[in-house]
Amino acid sequence: MITLYHCDAARSFRPLWMLEEMGLPYELKMLPFPPRVFAKEYLAVNPLGTIPFMIDGETRMTESSGICHYLGIKHGPTPLMVGPGDPAYGAFLNWMYFSDATLTFPQTLVLRYTQLEPEERRNPQVAGDYAKWFLGRLRAVEAATANAETLCGRFTAADIVIGYALRLADNIGLAKDFGPNVAAYWARLQQRDGFKRAVAAEQKAGAEQNVAPRAKA
Repeated sequence: MITLYHCDAARSFRPLWMLEEMGLPYELKMLPFPPRVFAKEYLAVNPLGTIPFMIDGETRMTESSGICHYLGIKHGPTPLMVGPGDPAYGAFLNWMYFSDATLTFPQTLVLRYTQLEPEERRNPQVAGDYAKWFLGRLRAVEAATANAETLCGRFTAADIVIGYALRLADNIGLAKDFGPNVAAYWARLQQRDGFKRAVAAEQKAGAEQNVAPRAKA
């Protein structure tokens, strides 16, 4: 049984969504955010104190997009993956890495300096600068979805990992600045049954485990 440690609306949503799209059995363990502050016992499980943390037999992983890639290969075959023989293979890999290294990174600074730091340490200039950074990098998604429903010719793990970055943007108040193509793409992603099941699983586990959802911006 796959075990996924997750916080409400955090980047661990990527592997949760992947699990639901693939129909794999899993156990979801909810934690308050950030767990290294509010669930210090979690450090015995994951010394980094970050989420996600996935356990699959002897395998332990902490990187959300990497976990999606792992699940698709290890527990496939699945149409969510793009293989080397597919012309979209390079684009697929690029989106998988782009999702966290380029898109989610600046968002974490916006989140930190608008919500997570104590009032006296919050910094509107840092938050504003990194919001602009994120939106600037989002131009790649705006261009890719100008004449396409998805990023790689069909719905794949690339759409899951990029889609989470759009969900995070929505949660921290940046969705109002999406371009028209990204806004339409994000709306389509939210209509997927797999996305809806992942949101429902997140909410159900949070209620059952008495972990309150995070406040949204």
